[in-house]
Amino acid sequence: MNVTVPPFDNQDVRNAVKFAVDREAILKKVYGGIGTIGNDNPVAPSVKFAIDPEPIHHYDPAMVRSLLKKAGLSNLKISLSAADAAFTGAVDAAALFKESAAKAGIDLEVVREPNDAYWDNVWLKKPFVASQWLGRPTADGVLTLAYAEDSTQNETFWKNPRFNELLVNARSELDDKKRAAMYAECQQLLHDDGGLINLVFTTYVTAHSNKVDHGTLLSNYDMDGFRIAQRWWAA
Repeated sequence: MNVTVPPFDNQDVRNAVKFAVDREAILKKVYGGIGTIGNDNPVAPSVKFAIDPEPIHHYDPAMVRSLLKKAGLSNLKISLSAADAAFTGAVDAAALFKESAAKAGIDLEVVREPNDAYWDNVWLKKPFVASQWLGRPTADGVLTLAYAEDSTQNETFWKNPRFNELLVNARSELDDKKRAAMYAECQQLLHDDGGLINLVFTTYVTAHSNKVDHGTLLSNYDMDGFRIAQRWWAA
């Protein structure tokens, strides 16, 4: 959600939308149950300094209505732009989102965008869009690239002074406990206030012949972090 564009410039509306998506249904029906439910924190559980913020953003129609009422709304009508160019199954996920949102008082129109030029004409242009990020090996990597105020890829246009202060200071902090606390607060701020709805962390599934072997797999990208040719060998 572009947090600078109404109605997404209202924190209560953003959080209402987060509680309106049935992530379990999307994980099961779109991803075949292969993955981990997201909780609107982009730092994957496997990454150092990752936390699971509270409260958990699970599907809760009553919470949606409560937050909309707090925002001065009895219902909400919004549009979500999606295409399978964003990620495989994006349109199906958006359709499931539409169903769960309707039961919570949100009229979600799914706009099926052309795959051609999706990243040029829709992403960073429309107020509510589907997208996917590949994994990053560090908390700083994902938080800086997608959510720092000066990033050209800050797709939610979110600018939180406290978040950016912590992000910069954490890079030079040598005490791991202090650094962990800084990144934890960054993740909590993004979870509570940001425009991200993280549906799932997908799990990479790879089949291979028993004629090849490998060491510990990298988890940031598919095919052993895209380094299969470098790191695998004939067994």
